[in-house]
Amino acid sequence: MKILGQLVDIPNRRIYSSEITIENSKIVSIVEKEHAVGHYIIPGFIDAHIHIESSMLVPSEFAKIAVLHGTVATISDPHEIANVLGKAGVYYMIENSKKVPLKFHFGAPSCVPATEFETAGARIDSDDIKELLASDDIYYLAEMMNYPAVLSEQETVLKKIFWANHFDKPVDGHAPGLRGEAIRKYIEAGISTDHECFTLEEAQEKLSLGMKVLIREGSAAKNFDALIDLLPEHYHNMMFCSDDKHPDDLILGHINLLCARAAAKGIDIFKILQVACVNPVAHYNLKVGLLKENDAADFIVVKDLIDFKVLQTYIDGELVAENGKSFLQTVAFETPNNFNVSAKRATDFEINGSGSKIRVIEALEGQLITGEIHVAPLIENGKIVSDTQQDLLKMAVVNRYQNTKPAIAFIKNFGLKQGAIASSVAHDCHNIVAVGTSDEEICTAVNLIVKNKGGICAVSGAVNKSLSLPVAGIMSDKDGWETGKLYQEIDAMAKELGSQLKAPFMTLSFMALLVIPNLKLSDQGLFSGNSFSFVDLEVD
Repeated sequence: MKILGQLVDIPNRRIYSSEITIENSKIVSIVEKEHAVGHYIIPGFIDAHIHIESSMLVPSEFAKIAVLHGTVATISDPHEIANVLGKAGVYYMIENSKKVPLKFHFGAPSCVPATEFETAGARIDSDDIKELLASDDIYYLAEMMNYPAVLSEQETVLKKIFWANHFDKPVDGHAPGLRGEAIRKYIEAGISTDHECFTLEEAQEKLSLGMKVLIREGSAAKNFDALIDLLPEHYHNMMFCSDDKHPDDLILGHINLLCARAAAKGIDIFKILQVACVNPVAHYNLKVGLLKENDAADFIVVKDLIDFKVLQTYIDGELVAENGKSFLQTVAFETPNNFNVSAKRATDFEINGSGSKIRVIEALEGQLITGEIHVAPLIENGKIVSDTQQDLLKMAVVNRYQNTKPAIAFIKNFGLKQGAIASSVAHDCHNIVAVGTSDEEICTAVNLIVKNKGGICAVSGAVNKSLSLPVAGIMSDKDGWETGKLYQEIDAMAKELGSQLKAPFMTLSFMALLVIPNLKLSDQGLFSGNSFSFVDLEVD
C-alpha cells in the first residue's frame, strides 16, 4: 500500500511531498516524490494521561470514537476500575483493549485506595504492584497521588516506586500545588511527570527541577490556557492529556483540538507535534510508530496544520477511520460489577444543626481543586437543609460496597433550583455522590443509582433521566454514541434544573476526590486536603 501526501518530518523540521510504502503493518520506505497531493501526513496523536473509565466506555468502545480524531495511542491509568475490582479490573481493561487496534498502554495503579480516609472496593499493595509491573502489558507506575506518604517516606509507598525502578518503568506523579522543598523531595523519590499543574508558576518550577509537565484539558479540569505559553520554550518536556473525558466531549474531539488551539496561538507546528505525538513515545517507551522507515505504520492524514481535521487514521497500516467514519466494530464484553448497598430512606440524609456556621465546599468551574467557605446555613426544625437562595446545596456520599450511614456536607456553585443529580462515577472509590435541593430528591436519585447498580441520573418530582453503568458501576454496556447521547440528555436536564456548570456531572465526580485540595467529602466524612485529615461540618 502506498500513501501520498505532505509528510511532516518533526525531528528534521521539514515538510515535503512524499510517498510512503506500507507492508505487513510497517513503513518500509519513505520517498521524497513530486506530486500535487495537498493533505498532510503526521504521526498519530497520543493522550499522555487518561482514565478510559471516565469516558463511561470500555476501551473497545472508547477506541471507536477516539480514532476519528486521530488518536492512535493512550497512556491509560486503570485506577478507577482498580478501586472497584482490584487487579481483576486492570486485567479486564487490558484484555478488552486487545480486541481493537488502538494502542492502549496501561499503568499499574499506585494508590488503591487513594487514601485511608475512604472506602474502596479493593486494595492493591506493593506485591500486587510487583506482579503488574512484571507484565509486558504494563508500561509504568500510574500517578502517585498519595504525595504526603511519599514525603513522609512511607515504606509501603516507597516499595511501589522501588518496583517501578526495578523493572525500569517510569513513575507518574500527581502533586497539585506542591511547591518548594516538598516538590523537590517528591521528584527525588523517582517521580517523573505531573498533570495537575494549574498555574504557570507551578509548572515552571516543576519543569526547572526536571519533571515532565502535561497540559491537561479534560471535561472538568481545564489547564490549557494557564500552561500553553510554556510550550514554545519547554516543548521537549511537555505532553498533552485529557485525564478525564466524558463521552459527549469525546465525540467532539480529543488531542486534535489542543493542537488546533496551540496553532491558533501561533506556536511552531513542529513543537506542537513534538508534544502531541513524539514525547509520550520516548518517555514511556511505547510501541508506536513515528513516521520513520521500519516503524509501525501509525499515522494520520489531516486536511491542514491549522484545524487538524482528520481525514484518515492508520494503526499498524490498517485504515481504522476515514472522513468521520470509524471502521472499528463493537466487540462482546462482560459486565463485572461490585454494588452491595441497599436502598436508602429520605431520613438517612437528615443532619442536625446548632446554628453555627458550617464549612461549605466551593466548587470551581474548570478546576478539580475546591475552596472552603464558612456560611450560616438554613435550618428548619433543627435540621440543616439545602438553601437554593444562597446556592448552598446538600451533598451526600453513600458507600456502595456496604450499608453504612451516608456522609453529608454542603456545596456551593452547583446552582440547582429544584431536583437532584447523582452518580456512581465518583473519584476515586466510586461510591455514590449526590447533590440536591431536598432530602427526598437526593434519596430518589441515590436509589435510582442503587437500582441500576451504577450510573448517573437527574431527578425532579416524577421526572427522571438515567444512564446505567453496569461495568463496575462506572462504564456503559452500550455503544459509544448511544452512551454519549444519553449522557447529553441527562447533562441537559441537570442544567434545566438550574446548574450553570459546563460539566455538572464531571465536576460532581471529583467532589469526593480527597487527594485534590481543599475541601472534599468521602463516605467517611468531610475532609481537608490541606491538613489531610477529617474536619467537622460546623465551625467552632
